[in-house]
Amino acid sequence: MRPTPALVLAVALGGAVGTTGRYAVTQLIGSAPLLPWATLVVNVTGAFLLGLLLERLARVGAETPRRRLARLGLGTGALGGFTTYSALALEVHDLVAASEVWLAAGYGIGTVCAGLLACLTGVALGARRDGARA
Repeated sequence: MRPTPALVLAVALGGAVGTTGRYAVTQLIGSAPLLPWATLVVNVTGAFLLGLLLERLARVGAETPRRRLARLGLGTGALGGFTTYSALALEVHDLVAASEVWLAAGYGIGTVCAGLLACLTGVALGARRDGARA
């Protein structure tokens, strides 16, 4: 199915909201020596929210035009703009360049593993909420 102008706009607007949210979290948390906590927080939080969103959308039935709009606007746009695995890659590179190889490895692997766990937690919560209403 080809993207419509409305879907493209939803992704663009969602991306603007997501990147603004990421900027806000970065300003709130600030920078710490060595470990980039803001990137870790947005990536793990975004993974959780994406797992929750996609599980909830999958559980309400087949994809409709409205659900597709929500999936693309919220998932691809907002959460895609909120998370930043490109910044993770740059930060791992910077840590290696600063001779913090073990910290770089722990941060990179830890972020990916924490993101996976957060996503699975979101999926489990989305599935549990469905069972609680039945």
